[in-house]
Amino acid sequence: MSLISVSIVNVALPSIQEGLGATQSDLQWILTGYALTFGVGLVTAGRAGDLYGRGGFFIIGVAIFTAASVWSALAPDPLWLNFSRAVAGVGSGLIGPQTVGMIQQYFRGAERGRAFGIFGSVVGVSVAIGPVLGGVLIQAGGPVDGWRWVFFVNVPVGVLAILLALAWMPRPLLSRPGAAPAVQGADGAPAGRRRTDLDPVGALLLGLALLAILLPFLQPAPPPLLWLALPGGLALVGLWLWWERRYEARGRSPMVELGIFRVPSFANGTLLMGLYFLGMTSIFVLVALYFQQGAGHTALATGLVGLPSAVLSTVSALWAGRAVAVHGRKVVVGGLVVALVGVALSMLVVWLHARGTASEWWLLLSLSFVGIAQGSVISPNQALTLAEVPLEYAGSSGGVMQTVQRVGTSMGIAVITAITFAVLRASDWSTAFVVGFASIGVVIAMALVVGVVDLRQRDGRVGL
Repeated sequence: MSLISVSIVNVALPSIQEGLGATQSDLQWILTGYALTFGVGLVTAGRAGDLYGRGGFFIIGVAIFTAASVWSALAPDPLWLNFSRAVAGVGSGLIGPQTVGMIQQYFRGAERGRAFGIFGSVVGVSVAIGPVLGGVLIQAGGPVDGWRWVFFVNVPVGVLAILLALAWMPRPLLSRPGAAPAVQGADGAPAGRRRTDLDPVGALLLGLALLAILLPFLQPAPPPLLWLALPGGLALVGLWLWWERRYEARGRSPMVELGIFRVPSFANGTLLMGLYFLGMTSIFVLVALYFQQGAGHTALATGLVGLPSAVLSTVSALWAGRAVAVHGRKVVVGGLVVALVGVALSMLVVWLHARGTASEWWLLLSLSFVGIAQGSVISPNQALTLAEVPLEYAGSSGGVMQTVQRVGTSMGIAVITAITFAVLRASDWSTAFVVGFASIGVVIAMALVVGVVDLRQRDGRVGL
């Protein structure tokens, strides 16, 4: 539901505008507030789960998300809705790293690959059902109040998730922090036992850095001065790295074990995932814009065009979760090649449609290749990236990876949509779509290069 909340609200924006009298700025902050609070706390939430127990923080995150959903559904004005959406983002930020950390903790080898495959299939279902579910709920609830059901639908799911977590997750749900287990360096030698805590200064520095980096990219037309936040954010990242090294030198356990970046599989996999999300997450943004503004279709029809892709993403994630244990990085590299095929075919469909020789509905077929790629890249890459990370940093390293995904998503959507609209001002929707997809193809090709490099560095090691 935390992932559905990213896409389902896009469909609900016109209803929110009519029901609450929201301005364009209000609507933008409904999306931005959730994305910001979701992204800035991922690493901190992952580290907290490492130290105090992942199950407990998962339940806390679901409870916050569910309560904020009720708060959002009852919102009497845009300000109330904006604030409650930001709180919901905090809950989502607590949930994500715990799921990755628990898969890393309780599964090994081929079983871990299958677990990540199931996780990836859930992501695929979320992508599929978000826009469609939003369209159905708004149509049933009416244009004025239908948007409220977009948030109310989270409540029974959240309650059920809490009950199942209490029944199924290993106990104790919360544990006291103690001495950290021995952390292995890049050479496999133990780094010794260190006193553990949450590293509040490191958490604050990283949170502020991510806030500064993300903020300009989450505005539709940021004022020029806001771009100064970007170099400021990069400077804060440098300050955070200095603090983490100093913190470790004092015998403390840092927020993120920086030695994990010397592990090639983690460094390569994180870079690959950042590039992948920099490109791929813009695909359905451009498709939605083209289908509604360029081809004149409804929001519900736009949601349906991505349905085959999402179903195939679910199926391919389950297959890739099994195959990665045998074929390793080759599964990811193959998925990236399929993604490039899907991007190229989609460009061809729109180009032919503009010339009256093909229907825009052929995008259902071309985007199916994108769905196959989604399942073949995301889950296997997570398994391979975290395979050599020490268990005591499973949550924080998962948080790092998810943070890179969020930053890549925000930057990619901002940059690629800016390129698309710049072309649109001088041309038409078909040309703008083709140029936007060509930009996506360039970024995916860069991710493919990283995947090939990692494959060669593995020196014959194939699976997990």
